[in-house]
Amino acid sequence: MSKSIPYSHQCIEEDDIKAVVEVLRSDYLTQGPKVQEFEQHLSAYCGAKFAVSFSSGTAALHGAYFAAALGGGYEIITSPMTFLATANAALYLGARPVFVDIEADTGNISPALIEQAITKKTRAIVPVHFAGHPADLSKIAETVKKYHLIMIEDACHALGGRYLKGKIGDCRYSDMTVFSFHPVKSITTAEGGAVLTNNAGLYEKLVMFRQHGVTRNARAFLNKENYLGQWYYEMQYLGYNYRLTDIHSALGISQLRKLDRFIQKRREIAKIYSQAFVDNPCFQTPIEKDYAESAWHLYPVRLKDRYKAKKAEVFAKLRARGLGVQVHYMPVYLQPYYQQLGYKKALCPHSEDFYQREISIPIFQSMSEDDIDYVVKNVLGVFQEF
Repeated sequence: MSKSIPYSHQCIEEDDIKAVVEVLRSDYLTQGPKVQEFEQHLSAYCGAKFAVSFSSGTAALHGAYFAAALGGGYEIITSPMTFLATANAALYLGARPVFVDIEADTGNISPALIEQAITKKTRAIVPVHFAGHPADLSKIAETVKKYHLIMIEDACHALGGRYLKGKIGDCRYSDMTVFSFHPVKSITTAEGGAVLTNNAGLYEKLVMFRQHGVTRNARAFLNKENYLGQWYYEMQYLGYNYRLTDIHSALGISQLRKLDRFIQKRREIAKIYSQAFVDNPCFQTPIEKDYAESAWHLYPVRLKDRYKAKKAEVFAKLRARGLGVQVHYMPVYLQPYYQQLGYKKALCPHSEDFYQREISIPIFQSMSEDDIDYVVKNVLGVFQEF
């Protein structure tokens, strides 16, 4: 019987289980000390002043957009090569996503094309670090500064990655950075996300947004004359219950201690793949530009011209051999909902071509040597059938 290897998978070890059990036996399951502890560890690791945890990466994007004062009449500029949440979270607030085409080699938004998409309605630029490879932040920051915009990094793929030797999440070039802790990501809290920032004002808005728009900070009260005692709190925004629990946070603390090891293993697997597949006639392997150290959330291969039209057949044959390959992504604007909003096909030709070629093969930190060898052997074996 053949192996079954997913494209990605969590790595849960005994210390992770112990950390969660300790919380289950404690006085707090949610709204306790582990949440703040996780946020402190995360901000310290990345080098940012503040971290605000959320119940998911999607909730974190929603919070970041809210803190950036997105709303009706505003636009964000982002990449169509991303999970739906990057654009959807703007729609939640009444803002409109504007999609800019990608670099064909990295799958990241092209900095050279951003400026021509800016209008009087543009509020924020949202680069996505596709597959864990950082977008070219310094170039994007030049445009952001020129037009007095906000930059929000969608780094849901990229925790543990680096840009120009700085860690993704340090917010050196951006106002906020968003992470996801879904099980297929660098570390997991089961479900969860976070926003990092160096701006105290944004931090306060993020904290309130994730807890119903409520603050208990007396210095922030708007109606101080109503304060009668320590029970008093104020709802200042229409927020959501987007809190992360202590259970999830305990898992996150334990996982964060192992992040560098996890990323190193992903990098080693990517190196093995790139060496095994070098100069093959069937597909191109992903690159790593000199300014970046990828977190290798994905290992996206791109079919060469001869195989582009045979993608569905290639995909099916890989799945039949037990490789849980996936495609990342159909450009967001090709989804029926976005088509109904008026987005048209051929909006971003490089993105559509990338989609027609891309297949993500398995890469995750708990892969064994046998798993890696099996992937290499069977990927090459499939193409020998054509």
